[in-house]
Amino acid sequence: MSRVTAVEVKQIIETELDDAVIDAYISSASALVDEVLRSEALSETVLKEIERWLTAHLLAVSRERQPEQASAGPTSIKYQGMSGLGLDATLYGQQVKLLDTSGKLVELAGVRKAGMWVIKGV
Repeated sequence: MSRVTAVEVKQIIETELDDAVIDAYISSASALVDEVLRSEALSETVLKEIERWLTAHLLAVSRERQPEQASAGPTSIKYQGMSGLGLDATLYGQQVKLLDTSGKLVELAGVRKAGMWVIKGV
């Protein structure tokens, strides 16, 4: 399978991150796809798309958190997702679930559940 490129990832997620940084995320997504999905009956085209959307998901839950709401004064921002939601935490992860017709990534995410909440002081 040909690996996803940083340019291909940038087609679906807006980011100013350096290609070398995106490549590190691609490596993680690629390793997971190879480990979990390589033996499944998914085409190379679909596997590459899963890798691309999974990379975007990994970026969105870490370095490129996606705003859900923003306001100007007094400055406020609310980010998409909540930890512990796995692939459902981002629109990119939801696309991964759609593409992975084997259900293996959802199954994997269901095994390891964790949650974290931040309580703002008054």
